[in-house]
Amino acid sequence: MRKISIFAALIATALSCVPATQFREVDKKRDAIQENRDEIFAENERLTVENREMKAMINQVEEQREKFVEDSIRLYREIDKAKSEINTLTRKYNDLQESHDALLRGNARETRRLLSELQTAQEDLARKQQTLEDLQGNVSEQRQAVTRLRAEIEARNARLMELEDMLNRKDQLMNELRQTVADALLGFEGQGLTVTQKNGKVYVSLQNKLLFGSGSTVVDSEGQRALRQLAAVLAQNPDIDIMIEGHTDDVPFRQGSSIKDNWDLSVLRATSIVRILLDAQRIDPKRITVAGRGEYLPVDPADTPEARARNRRTEIILSPDLDELYRILDLQ
Repeated sequence: MRKISIFAALIATALSCVPATQFREVDKKRDAIQENRDEIFAENERLTVENREMKAMINQVEEQREKFVEDSIRLYREIDKAKSEINTLTRKYNDLQESHDALLRGNARETRRLLSELQTAQEDLARKQQTLEDLQGNVSEQRQAVTRLRAEIEARNARLMELEDMLNRKDQLMNELRQTVADALLGFEGQGLTVTQKNGKVYVSLQNKLLFGSGSTVVDSEGQRALRQLAAVLAQNPDIDIMIEGHTDDVPFRQGSSIKDNWDLSVLRATSIVRILLDAQRIDPKRITVAGRGEYLPVDPADTPEARARNRRTEIILSPDLDELYRILDLQ
């Protein structure tokens, strides 16, 4: 993303002197940059959905753990019952063995009956013993499964808590940043400047009446003063990425100028603002992305002078660094 930002900045600097063919290629690359930005917005939404799905998964695993515990209790009861039956059969076997010993000297038919009963008791005892061993094996497997599930739940809970904590910190950071920016630019309220927060980002919108004269790419003194105050805040928040977007109205640019059209004008105005921010404070240029949106993203589509005035603006979009958030999601 930072490499794209640098590339976009270099393109914007050279736009005023490139041939038409190269300008179209730059236009395509700028669209690609916008598309990448939209993909990041979509990724943010996807992360929110995955966060909810992760919570649902944890609930499902917890229900499975409770079922395993219930199964273990049932198996223990069956084991106890089997042990009791084995004890009964053992006593019966011993009684038969004693009777057998006592009747060995008796008639052969009684002896055969006792031997048959003894064999049946032995076979029944063997079956019960096998059942007991099978039940004990199942209990052991259930214990191992519960242990694995518990470890998995704890690991997922830890990652989820880390993710939620990071999201909360990001929200708090952006809230504090919005308030700091608003406080720094308080004196410009009512002069075409607004500070808002949406989608986890802070938007500083400056209407052209605060920055530029008609058709000009030179920021006037009052606009420079506002930008220098904003640059001081940005320099104190090095983990914030900066997107500068130029916007125009839908009135075609006059012919005969070195500026080709509204696309060109919006980019040049955005790069003028970048230079003022970089000259005012030590801000890493890698944090900055410049884009010209021309007339194609109006805030007011009405065909009135007031609407066109609102559409002639520059938006400075401040967003948090999400690299650490992506790292946590990769561990899921």
